[in-house]
Amino acid sequence: MNELSPLANAPSRAEHAAGLAEYQADGVRRAAAIDNRGPVRLGPDGRLHPEVLAAYWEHGYYIFEDVIGPDEVEALRTDAINMLERAPVRPGADVDAKGRPALGRDHAREPYTFTKPLGDPWGGTTKLNGRHPSQMAQPVAGSDAPEEVVFLMYGMCQEMPAGLRVYGNPKLLAIAASINGEDFVPYNDAIFVKQAGLGGSVAWHQDGVTHWNNPNWDMGIHGFNFQVQLYETTPANCLWTKPGTHKEGRIDIKKLVAENGDAEALPGTVPLVCQPGDVTVVNRQMLHGSFANTSELQRISLTFGFHRRASVLGQKGALSMGAETVYDKKRVSERSAVIQVGIDARSKHFPDEAPFQYQPFVGLEDEHRLNDETFERVIRDYNTKDLAI
Repeated sequence: MNELSPLANAPSRAEHAAGLAEYQADGVRRAAAIDNRGPVRLGPDGRLHPEVLAAYWEHGYYIFEDVIGPDEVEALRTDAINMLERAPVRPGADVDAKGRPALGRDHAREPYTFTKPLGDPWGGTTKLNGRHPSQMAQPVAGSDAPEEVVFLMYGMCQEMPAGLRVYGNPKLLAIAASINGEDFVPYNDAIFVKQAGLGGSVAWHQDGVTHWNNPNWDMGIHGFNFQVQLYETTPANCLWTKPGTHKEGRIDIKKLVAENGDAEALPGTVPLVCQPGDVTVVNRQMLHGSFANTSELQRISLTFGFHRRASVLGQKGALSMGAETVYDKKRVSERSAVIQVGIDARSKHFPDEAPFQYQPFVGLEDEHRLNDETFERVIRDYNTKDLAI
């Protein structure tokens, strides 16, 4: 059996890295052959150039290079590291590692998810509607590793001023409108933290769960996710996808892994290798995942997604949202208001940048200026109203 099989004896950190080296090099070559990357190219209508949009729909992903400037990347890093340092010293603790009150103890939704070092917290479990059916390899971390490490952080629009501003980025919102239509709506946001030599894996999965049996199913019905990369990503720590799988419907992932000898290194996949400030867009129906970060480089990725309005309106909650929740017009509007507040927050910080005009809130801009009142009304605990499908 392949040494990377989750059923085999767990490899050491070094063994895991060495065992994936050839696979990672092959993936880099496959990605270079596709060359699905470049700057944000907008047409006269302010929407994605048809060639870029066609490439996204063909392969299910695109890497937009140099979208976020160095100063903004630095501001995002500062805010993200502050969140990381303010995390509870352990799950459920009231203080951080420095003995200060941990961030988020007054939040309606816990802002941190932990994992065992180099672990896979979702693979092979029923968590998140069971969409991660096979477990990844879980290498043995060093003897000095903590018992648990931060895996995900939530609530960037509330706790990261730079995060709220990037949520209103006009280039990113133009991409969202190009893919999902002018009345697009948000999904959620989460910050993936892959600490060097400690970061956990995300088992192979497809994000969407609601619409697989929809008679009107198509390759865009479950929306997409952005990832804003704050540090260099490498084949060892980045997101991997299998191009074109957004067109295939629901994939039997457990069977796919079994046919690969129960090994996590699935054939035909590519790494989304990026520089700081690059932004990936990945269709939520794509087969994708990431390996335990046995490398020497950390990765912090701001992840936030968008849907077609028609995909969420009237649907029931899924994934992290309770099934008793219904996404009616009020719920959709309240969650979408975060976009408009983000646009205003950005315009205050970047006054020379033309703000994005978000069609659902045209004429409502003055009601969504960033101030104390709108922060409490729109931003405070906004992620309790996420639109997960």
